[in-house]
Amino acid sequence: MSRARRLDVIVGYVLLAGVLASLALIAGGVVWHRALYGDFRFDYRLAGTTVFGFVAEDVRELLAGALRPRLLLNVGMAVLLLTPYTRVLASLVYFAFVERNPKYAAITAIVLGTLTYTLFGR
Repeated sequence: MSRARRLDVIVGYVLLAGVLASLALIAGGVVWHRALYGDFRFDYRLAGTTVFGFVAEDVRELLAGALRPRLLLNVGMAVLLLTPYTRVLASLVYFAFVERNPKYAAITAIVLGTLTYTLFGR
């Protein structure tokens, strides 16, 4: 298998795993919420937060023992939001350490930096 094909396979599995994990978590949260409250609607306020803030709040609640349907749904959404980030990170590792291609690694690092700022910066 060629190196380019291996990268395609790695990236494909990263994206597939992220989407399937997200789907399972979101579906589990929705079904659990429906079973508890008899309704599919969730009440959300997310204005003024970053992905990091969103995930950090959920981790704090989970560590405090506040397991509830909304937390499961939030984790599913966070996994979905972070899947492309993980894909770019995997590409950077591949270009830097497997391909040893400094040009592609540098370009991917710029993309990763931009994504990091967008997702986690204020």
